[in-house]
Amino acid sequence: MQEPVGTCKKCGKALYCLDGFFYGVKENGGVFCFDCSEEEEKDQM
Repeated sequence: MQEPVGTCKKCGKALYCLDGFFYGVKENGGVFCFDCSEEEEKDQM
């Protein structure tokens, strides 16, 4: 089962829950796709 839960705060990509697992990352008051989340981590180092 696939449910839309929002969009990535950085790139606007649609984010979904698939079978109860959220495919994305919640941080800094927003949600991000995995790709943008990894870029944010690299920028903070």
